[in-house]
Amino acid sequence: MSKIALVDDDRNILTSVSMTLEAEGFEVETYNDGQAALDAFNKKMPDMAVFDIKMPRMDGMDLLQRVRQKSKMPVIFLTSKDDEIDEVLGLRMGADDYVKKPFSQRLLVERIRALLRRQEAVAGDVVGDTEETKLMTRGSLTMDPLRHAVTWRGQDVSLTVTEFLLLQALAQRPGFVKSRDQLMDVAYDDQVYVDDRTIDSHIKRLRKKMRTVDTDFSAIETLYGIGYRYNEE
Repeated sequence: MSKIALVDDDRNILTSVSMTLEAEGFEVETYNDGQAALDAFNKKMPDMAVFDIKMPRMDGMDLLQRVRQKSKMPVIFLTSKDDEIDEVLGLRMGADDYVKKPFSQRLLVERIRALLRRQEAVAGDVVGDTEETKLMTRGSLTMDPLRHAVTWRGQDVSLTVTEFLLLQALAQRPGFVKSRDQLMDVAYDDQVYVDDRTIDSHIKRLRKKMRTVDTDFSAIETLYGIGYRYNEE
């Protein structure tokens, strides 16, 4: 049974969403501010978390930053419909997805399930002799899906589940273009809608992380209006 942490200062959301998730078979922990959640996470991390952005004591952005110092667990942000800047910033900081308020609880459940499936697959809990599980080397890049490990020119790079899957999809066929729709299919369930901006923000975050170990990293090329391409170096 997967453990989900809900962090929101709106008690109505905590109550209704936790009831829905428990009915779907999840174990749920609820917190009404970021500091309370962080204190609990320092003792034991849940399998994934859903954060509101605007909260007292510690907001969702600060909480995500603290979590990312020690964990790659999937995180979904809850945002208001006017918080476009927060959505993009959250993805750049390492959130895996966002859902706008007011939201369909069924949609949130499907996004949670999709991210947990991706997490399990990348962690090696779903193992098969496929292109998605084999050790892959493309020039300076090495990816080990069963260990969720990435190295660039011999240096380790820490990626979220979504970032890992996007990089893997691009690097599997160097020189071939992947459209945003194709990348959405890789990173998300068919039942989960994401727009182009979500994929673009994940790619920007991925590039930024690669450039922490190589400031000249340019292997991921943008083809405006088409998609992205990995060029082997």
